Amino acid sequence: MPPSHYQLSPRSSVDSVALLSDPDTEDLVLPRRKSAWGMLRPSSWSYSRLATRKPTFHGLRRGPPRPLARLVRIALGILVALVVLTGAFWPSYTHLPPHYQALRRAAAQPDVHGPGNPHDEKIFIAAILYDRAGTLAGGRWGDALHQLIHLLGPDNVFLSIYENDSGEKGAHALRDLEDRVACNRSIRSEQHLDLHSFPSVTVPGGASRVKRTDYLAELRNRALRPLDDHPEMRYDRILYLNDVVFDPLDVLHLLFSTNINRAGRAQYRAACAVDFTNAFKFYDTYATRDLDGYGIGLQFFPWFTTAGHGLSRQDVLAGKDAVRVRSCWGGMVAFDARPFQRPESPVRFRADADLFFDGSECCIIHADIQDPPSRQAIAIAEPADTGIYMNPFVRVAYEERSFAWLGVTRRFERLYPIAHSIASHLAGFPRYNPRRDEIPGQVVTETLWVPDEKDERGGSFKTVDRVADNDGFCTDGFGGYRGLQVIVEDRKPGEDGWEEIAFPTA
Repeated sequence: MPPSHYQLSPRSSVDSVALLSDPDTEDLVLPRRKSAWGMLRPSSWSYSRLATRKPTFHGLRRGPPRPLARLVRIALGILVALVVLTGAFWPSYTHLPPHYQALRRAAAQPDVHGPGNPHDEKIFIAAILYDRAGTLAGGRWGDALHQLIHLLGPDNVFLSIYENDSGEKGAHALRDLEDRVACNRSIRSEQHLDLHSFPSVTVPGGASRVKRTDYLAELRNRALRPLDDHPEMRYDRILYLNDVVFDPLDVLHLLFSTNINRAGRAQYRAACAVDFTNAFKFYDTYATRDLDGYGIGLQFFPWFTTAGHGLSRQDVLAGKDAVRVRSCWGGMVAFDARPFQRPESPVRFRADADLFFDGSECCIIHADIQDPPSRQAIAIAEPADTGIYMNPFVRVAYEERSFAWLGVTRRFERLYPIAHSIASHLAGFPRYNPRRDEIPGQVVTETLWVPDEKDERGGSFKTVDRVADNDGFCTDGFGGYRGLQVIVEDRKPGEDGWEEIAFPTA
């Protein structure tokens, strides 16, 4: 307790010592006199009274609590009550809607083919892995995938996994997984990927490097190759899985419960999970854009900011299972398969053409499956529903510990919006993106870094006329210039697979 919470005792230490050292002081009456502080001493003291007094601290005793301390205690009490009541009675995204509960009951039926696939839909599952220890295919991820295939019905599933440079352990675990699953499948493992087969760019300094987004787009497309190899096989939905910890029942909700129509079927162009690096922190900021095309705020609930119309944030706060967005990924995403199976120009993953305006291939794929907004529509109304949704009921994580806590931490999320709004504003989120509101086809004049192998710097700044594409909202919002990520060609164990090339100075 601070010294300011004490006041001087009405007796001196000398008096106390004299009284306690005299065995006859029990009936001793002390004369009434004033102390040095002008305070009246008691007219009498008894030994028994002295013996039962509360101990003092250097002649000080605790005074009445100050108003500020009382206010602090009251505030703490209110905060604790809010946390307890919110978690108990108003949890966020905890109580499943009735059709979610019905699907869970159906999935629990024994001896039924595809109990979690109510309409026997055909599902193409795709994944790319980097699994040097073999703990993904040979661990919980592989077990959950095996269970998911059972719930969907092996006859309804095609599994395509592409893995490269994982080493012998990873390849062995993948072969074991292939032997376990009963569905049609294409599982490929390349031990030494030839980067010379990938498109390259000239970076400042003149070196030729492979862009990370070009690399990832190509790998993701390799997992989709069975669609090209067997065009006669038709699918209703494509499920893309990252190396995440997931519950197979949540995958069913993502596939079949998101944005249910009147016929009782899920309706979307794409539906994404929400992925976490810990129990609170949202991960996939690189690919996620709200309905206005803005990036997210700080990486905790409700994730989206009030920028623009703020409709994505409103959907989250309303507890919707179909939060309207322009793009998302979330570690796990379900697509309507039709754009991927068109006879002409089927949708595939791609990278941005510009060197330092580089959007995620996981965002650009959404730009290619939605209807681009027109200038007239932007001017007169709020953004249209893209058919792309984020489902906060479905959550995944990149570590088992984080995944285990997701059911607890979501119960208290309704306490966060005010803090999120203030903190995101102070931090300057969402970041400015000069290409966010571009209309596909419009001609834009701007100064860009143009690669040139003949230039000693590897390129130079030039003013060019550029025709806007449909993916301007995907570019990162750090003033439009976020640097360039390229693949590390001679990757060492424990080393990241890519490095950053800084934006050149003028």
